[in-house]
Formats: sequence, C-alpha cells, structure tokens
Amino acid sequence: MAVLGTGSANGGCSLLHAAGLGYGASIGLDLPVAVRCLDKPSKREISDPDDLLPKVVDAWVSADLPLPNGLSKEDIHWAVMSKIPPRQGLKSSAAVSIAALKALADATNTTVENELYVSMAAEAQISADVSITGSVDDAWACLTPGWKLVDPQAASISEGVVLEGDGPDSDEWVVMIACRDERERRPKLEDFMDHGASFQKALSALQEGNELVAMTWNGRGVIAVMNDVPGRKITNDAIMNGARCAGMTGSGNAIVVVAPKVSEPTCERLRKWFESHRDVKKVIETSFISKQSSEDASS
Repeated sequence: MAVLGTGSANGGCSLLHAAGLGYGASIGLDLPVAVRCLDKPSKREISDPDDLLPKVVDAWVSADLPLPNGLSKEDIHWAVMSKIPPRQGLKSSAAVSIAALKALADATNTTVENELYVSMAAEAQISADVSITGSVDDAWACLTPGWKLVDPQAASISEGVVLEGDGPDSDEWVVMIACRDERERRPKLEDFMDHGASFQKALSALQEGNELVAMTWNGRGVIAVMNDVPGRKITNDAIMNGARCAGMTGSGNAIVVVAPKVSEPTCERLRKWFESHRDVKKVIETSFISKQSSEDASS
C-alpha cells in the first residue's frame, strides 16, 4: 500500500445558515482533519456512512482532472484522521471533502484554485445528500481563514462571495463546543420559512462586522427551526454564565459557546457547568481560525 497524496483541512461553525435567507457564512475552527489518498485499502476501516469520498472522486473527475498513476476511480482508497465530531454541525463533511480533494491534487501534482476546490466540495456534498445547500460557505471556512458571506445561487463560486471578514481574534476568545447526541433529523428548506427574523438579525450583524452577535442570532434561528427546547436552554444558560455568545451550529446538535480568554473565572465557571449538564456528552475547547491567527502562524 502506497500513500499517493495527503491533504488537510479544518472544521468550522456557522455564522449564518444558508437555508435561512439564501445566504450562508461559516468560520473555521481549529479542528484538524487529514486525508491520505491510497492505492490500496487501508488496514484501518474508515467511517464514511454517506459514501462521501466516492462522490469526491466523481467531482474531481467531472472537473476533467487526472487521477493518480492512471488509476480508475474504483482503485482510489482513503485514510481519514479527523478531530471533528461527525454529524454535529461542525462541517465535517466539507472538511473531509476539501482535504480529500487536496490529497488528489497532491497525488497528481495538480495546481487547483480555491474556487475549484469549493465548487468540487459542494458538488460532492450535494451528490452524497449531506447538504441541502451545497455548503459553499462551509467549504470556504474549511479551506481558508476568516469568513465569507456566500450566495450559493450565484453564477460562479467567486461571484457568490458577497462579503468577507477576518473573524474574531483567536488570542482573545475561547471556543467551547458542547457536543450532544446526534440530531434525530435534518431540517428541510421549508422548515426555515417561518423563522426569517432571527436569520435577518444574524445577517445584519455580519454586515456590521459583529460575528459573535451573528452566531447567537443564527443559533436561535436554527434552534427554533429544529424546535430544540434543550438546545435553547443550553444557549440561554451559557450566556447567563458569562459567555459572550452561544448558538447552535449547522443544523445541530453541537452548541458553540464563546468566552473571553482574559476572564478565566468565566471560562472555569462554564467548564464546570458543562461538566454537570446531563445533555452535554463532551466539551471540546478550541479557537477560531481567523485571518489574524493565520498570519501570526506564518510569520
């Protein structure tokens, strides 16, 4: 078994659910995923319940890009190492798609523009039926730092970016992810129709450059769409305990809570509160992948 190529990406969280108003925005989180492209099956069984990875290969071939070493689609195999809890709204599908596409690019020495990565990732996710919108904003968040407000109905990926921002400074904020049981259902587009007010407030906050307010309003909207009473209580209680913002990400079920790093008593109070909460199965502490943090890491 030979490793033909490797690729990496990161998870993320929602700032504006694309089904709410037709515009979507997400920002990356330091939840890494690495994918290896192999010429034979890995000894370690991979979890791909939605058959996403074969759809990634289909998208790659549909873009008229070469497969490594003249192999057929059926001869491409994978190894996935991910720190992203699946099916929690943390962009695991978009991240795996981007990382796998980058592995194919590495395996074939192909230069791929970011817009094409995002386009192929969206195509793969729609084909695998893991996204109702294509998750274009998610793919951007898994690929690049900061956030982009995206119109997925635009004529092209580049034209679909209508606004972008650096994101909250990772040095200033602690991101706590409260993971719960996997969601029982995925919402349909029509489920969002009666909840536009919350998403409109999230959009207005993004236009003003206030990502944390957007995250809270978006989360409230999604919780209403899902009629998630426990989720509503968790977000409200988190803010009562000192969080600067709290909201459901994606279509759930994880709740993302943000607190100021400088206030260690607040962070510790939130940690203890999560530990005692019966609906919270695991808490992950991480940080935003903002443009500022990315520039600091490369300097």
